Amino acid sequence: MTEQPVPINLSEREQFMDALRGFAILGIFIVNLSGLCLYNPESTTIGWHFGDPDKEMLFLQHLFLEGKFYSIFSLLFGWGLALQIKRTQTGTGGLRVHPIITRRLLFMFLIGLIHLAVIWNGDIITLYALVGFVLLLFVRIRPGKLLLIGVGSLLVPIVSYWLRVQAPILNKPADFFHSVCEYLDSKLLGISTPEDFANLLRRGSLPELLIYNFDGAFYRFGDLIFQSRFFKVLGMFLIGYALGTSGYFKILVGRRWSLWIVAAIGLIVGLPANYVLARFMETPSNYMRLTMEGFYQTIVYALGVVPLALAYVSLLALFFRNKVGNQIVMLLTPVGKMALTNYILHSLLCIVIFYGIGFGLMGTLGPIAWTVFALIMFAFQIIYSTIWLQYFQFGPLEWVWRSLTYGKLQPMIRERVFT
Repeated sequence: MTEQPVPINLSEREQFMDALRGFAILGIFIVNLSGLCLYNPESTTIGWHFGDPDKEMLFLQHLFLEGKFYSIFSLLFGWGLALQIKRTQTGTGGLRVHPIITRRLLFMFLIGLIHLAVIWNGDIITLYALVGFVLLLFVRIRPGKLLLIGVGSLLVPIVSYWLRVQAPILNKPADFFHSVCEYLDSKLLGISTPEDFANLLRRGSLPELLIYNFDGAFYRFGDLIFQSRFFKVLGMFLIGYALGTSGYFKILVGRRWSLWIVAAIGLIVGLPANYVLARFMETPSNYMRLTMEGFYQTIVYALGVVPLALAYVSLLALFFRNKVGNQIVMLLTPVGKMALTNYILHSLLCIVIFYGIGFGLMGTLGPIAWTVFALIMFAFQIIYSTIWLQYFQFGPLEWVWRSLTYGKLQPMIRERVFT
């Protein structure tokens, strides 16, 4: 007997999207903490470091977390954009991108640029906005073709890396941005060695830190180019958009066996590939030096990260369908609704805690300690986001973003209904 799809209404779909977004925020935070807490594997004599267990934890993070959660977030971005474009369509004149969509991306870019150049130069919002504009060029293409283009985009980094191994001159664009950063650091801050950077972050003033972040924005762009991150993000955007515009997600979530198939394939393909990836990442210099080992790392990344990310999405969807699981997953929804605020809050709090302008605890957390720190902070964000959304319709930055997009202040206070 053929299993009939279980109808999923719009409210439930959006709640699951928000919960998934909150889930992704946690994974992204744990991975980002290596940079946010200024971890130095060569200096582990202070703070909370645990030797070999830390090495095993870092391996596990590379195996289960690295790349998977920003892939989920990218999938959600494309999926969400599809829903937004659908809502802005009027009449029967064919698909067109409403100006609201482009304004939304423009102000997303500006918010990301401020985060990148002023707060933390590990930002990803700026890239998402830029890739979002590129995604708009594909919105009239049929979902089936979008899926193929998306998969092809995810494989581009393999070809790109191989070409740069054969002809290093092709790495000039990334080298250019890196050299601009090094020039600005030298001229504006007088720093050039790892010790100089450490001392600046430990003892530098706020103006010096602002200059450091501005300079680092150029390095970040160079790093994104080197990693071919544009194509990785675009590929997931396209897959997410295809799922969103086709409505296939409703069918997928409505059939348990479909979710189990996606989860099984993702685990069978993703776990071995990511195990190899984690082993390669134990020697990161191979990837940065354009070696054949780096090329093999690029292959297993392309083949393993997305399948495992999709397995996570499917398993969370299965858990969401369960009565008890639904209640647990719904705890993540407020964090997802305030994803922009919570993402940037990570940067602000970590600067206060770890940088010299705050408590100066840089380098005190190893992989185990920063994982515990992330879980504690995420629990705080669940509580804070839940309370906030009882009184307000949007998170603080979501409200700013929405008001800029629509060109007027949006209603912020949630109306209370008394019975």
